Amino acid sequence: MSIMGGKAKLQPARPRKPQPRLAVVAAVIRRDGRILIGQRPRASRHPLKWEFPGGKVEAGENPREALERELQEELAIQARIGDELTRYEYRYPNRQPIQLIFYAVNDFDGEPQSLAFEQILWEPAERLADYDFLEADVEFIRGLRRK
Repeated sequence: MSIMGGKAKLQPARPRKPQPRLAVVAAVIRRDGRILIGQRPRASRHPLKWEFPGGKVEAGENPREALERELQEELAIQARIGDELTRYEYRYPNRQPIQLIFYAVNDFDGEPQSLAFEQILWEPAERLADYDFLEADVEFIRGLRRK
């Protein structure tokens, strides 16, 4: 609103630029009826929250390539990325929206090592709700428990 000559005049609202979505990939790594989860480092954003291994899709990568790279960096495994399980958008307060893409990983070479986590654990799907997961993962965990 501006005041011109003592009268209030409404100004048209400026259209907001849509914020780009950050693509984030996550792996549901299964072995012997359990799923691998990792606890974020103390010094990270969302310290000590639990999550599925994965990370941001970098420029020039497709989501599957990004997940292969992230699993090598975080767990020292060579994963074969399976089917896409689901994708949805999530937005943390005061952050750009993220597009979460979950993939199945049922086959990999190497033994997972905790290179980027406080700790990693293998847990059955029905126990995942017992952990303090990142808010963006909670919806996905509810769906896993129903399967």
